[in-house]
Amino acid sequence: MSGSTGGQHVPGARLSRSPKPGRIAAYLGLAVLGALIGFAGSLVQGAWFPGGLVLALLATAGLFYGSLRATGTQLGALAPAVGWLLAIVLLSIGRPEGDGLFSAGIGPLVFMLGGMALAVMCATMSRPPHPGGGPGRLGK
Repeated sequence: MSGSTGGQHVPGARLSRSPKPGRIAAYLGLAVLGALIGFAGSLVQGAWFPGGLVLALLATAGLFYGSLRATGTQLGALAPAVGWLLAIVLLSIGRPEGDGLFSAGIGPLVFMLGGMALAVMCATMSRPPHPGGGPGRLGK
C-alpha cells in the first residue's frame, strides 16, 4: 500500500505523490463548468429577480456539492469554485465605457457573497465516507 509504512499511515503521503492525469483533467473540467455556471448565473440573477437569484444560487450550490460528492475531495469543490469566482469577477469589472454585465442593486451582491459562502461551506464539509469502510478507527 503506497503512503504507508508497516500498516501505519504516513501523514502527508498523498501530497508527495504525483497526481493522475485523469484527476487533473477532471478538476480542469470542473473549473470550466464552474465558469459556465458563474456566467449563466450572472445573467439569470439579474433577469428574473428574485426567482433568478434563487435559481442561480441553487445551480451554484448543486455544482459545488455535486463536485464534492463526485470526486470525494475538498479540491473537487474548490475547482469549480475557482472557475466560478474568476467568471463573476471578470464579468463584474465592466469595460472602460461603463458597460457591465451586473446590474445595480442588491441581487448581484447576494449572488457573489452567497456563491462564495456556498463554496466555503462545500469545501469545508467532511469528506464522504469511502464505500466498504467499516466503522471505527484506522488500523483497528
